[in-house]
Formats: sequence, C-alpha cells, structure tokens
Amino acid sequence: MALAKRHWDRHGTGGLSFTELGFGSAPLGNLYRAITDAEAEAILETAWDNGVRYYDTAPLYGLGLSETRLNRFLRGKPRDEYVLSTKVGRLLKATTPDKRDGFGKWFEVPSRNEVYDFSYDAVARSLEFSLERLGVDRVDILYVHDIDVRNQGGQAKLDASLAAFMDGGHGALVDLRDQGVISAFGAGVNEWEPCQWLAERGDLDLFLLAGRYTLLEQEALTSMLPLCQSKGIGIVVGGPYNSGILATGPVEGCYYDYEPAPQAIKDRVGRIEAICHRHGVRLVDAAFRFPLMHPSVVSVIPGGQSVADMTGNIQAVGAEIPSALWAELKAEGLIRPDAPTV
Repeated sequence: MALAKRHWDRHGTGGLSFTELGFGSAPLGNLYRAITDAEAEAILETAWDNGVRYYDTAPLYGLGLSETRLNRFLRGKPRDEYVLSTKVGRLLKATTPDKRDGFGKWFEVPSRNEVYDFSYDAVARSLEFSLERLGVDRVDILYVHDIDVRNQGGQAKLDASLAAFMDGGHGALVDLRDQGVISAFGAGVNEWEPCQWLAERGDLDLFLLAGRYTLLEQEALTSMLPLCQSKGIGIVVGGPYNSGILATGPVEGCYYDYEPAPQAIKDRVGRIEAICHRHGVRLVDAAFRFPLMHPSVVSVIPGGQSVADMTGNIQAVGAEIPSALWAELKAEGLIRPDAPTV
C-alpha cells in the first residue's frame, strides 16, 4: 500500500518526504503497560507493510527501549526509504532498578535516570547515544524535547531552559544541519507557546506539536501556525486524538491530555461525535484528517500499542470525510471558523 506523501523543503536543498501517517513510537517504550518484543515487531511491520515511512522516537520513550526496538526493525530496511526523527535535551544515566525514573509510566524498561541538558555538547552526545541505540548511521531530524511549561516545571524554569537552549543546543543543531549530519531540526513539545517563542528567535525547521492542533483544540491558529506558515516551518502533529478521547469517544475511563477526561471535555467530544455519526463518519477518522488540512502540516503521528491500533490508524487514512461535516462543526462552534477544512 502506498500512502500519500507531503514534501517539505524549507531550504531548497531537497528536503524530506513524509507519509501523511507517521509512526509515533512512545508506545514501543512500554508506555503505561509492557508489550513484548514480538508485539512491538508486529506493530512496526504492520505499519511498514501499509506504507508508513516516517518514524519518530526519543531517548525518553521507555528510557531507551523505543530506540532499541526500532533498531531491530529498521535493520535491513533501505535507509533512503524512510524518514527518522529522534530527540535531544535529555541524557540517560545508568542507575539501580529501584532508583530509575518513570515508575507508573514506563514498564519493564532499562534502569535509567533522565537528565535535562540543553547545552551544545549535550546535543552531540545525545545524538551519538541515539545512533548507537537505533543502529543507524544517521537520523534525518532532531527535535529538542519537552521544552515546555509542563515538563520543565513552571514558566520560570522553562524560561531558563529556553535561554540555555538558545545559548547552546540551538547552535549545535544549526551546525549539524549545516554540515549535512541532519536534514532538519526543531522542537517536540506539548504546548504551542514555546513553538512560537522559538520560531520568533531561532532558525527551526519543524515542530512536533502534540495535542494542540486537533479536532478538539485549535488555539494555535491564532498566531503560532500563521507564523510557521510564513517561515516555511513544517508541523508534525502528535497526539491527534488528545490522549485517546478522540479515538474512543467520551466513554467511561477515557483520557484527555494524559489524564482522565473532565466532564466538560467529554461533553464537547460527545457533540462532535454526534455530528460525525450524522454524516456516517467515525470520530477517529475525522480526528485524523482534520489537522492534515492545514497547509503547514506534513504528517500526523498517532501512537499505537497493538496491531489493532495500527490497523485503525491505517483505516483512518483512507476515510472519506464529507465537507458538510466540517461545515456543521463550524456552524455549531465546535471548530474554529478559520480552521482550514479543504
């Protein structure tokens, strides 16, 4: 199966071609539950066999486990056939099993502690470690990871991290791009505000924005996305289902933004889902297609922790969405009137 691709070439140097459906590999790091190596391999092979050619990972995901699982899968795959991204900003330090990070989030993973480091030297070290875990000779994109309020622990700490990045890591990433070691760099975050800050002050190519431009949330349309469009900055949309609720609907135990969904969110999603049903469309299909209609978006990368999840994502790629559905969502005030829907 061949998936539609979107070409990004901000610098006029050939650029990168992303499949509209990419693979977000946090679940391969045993996120919230452990899966076996065989299960991980089956999910990855299902994605590959159905045409997925963009794979995103990070040292954080399973404290190295996601990258090492991709190693086995990618071995033997023609390197020029896929786009690969990983992240910088955290270094992993060995520790004893009782002192590792991520209890309750990552299961059956290496005993490691995360250490934030946005310095020039840390970028090179992080890339070297990732290449070793991945077993490849290059990655195409490096994102500075989780440089946002939630992960940094407040605005003051974020401000300090942004300053450290601009003083150090940003220069390292520019050098790696200029030397042809990587094709592009950017930031992978859960908030649009740091993306705008970095776009205004840095020379970033792409943002992996998780959960903040979705069928449920479009605040990024006010200023951040127009700025990116004017600068030729591409957007990879992570978390298109807002941690699950846009895939499951407002069912008992559903999640929104990594937490149990509050009632107001469940009510809003219920209204969106009802309109989808009236037009004969699955909620998850509309949620997948919606961000792809923005001209800056190059790929959408939902996670999947089973073959069934991956198959559902592939099904969403081919779904037909009538324009009347988007018109009704706008008329009901459920998506912004300025959201691109063609």
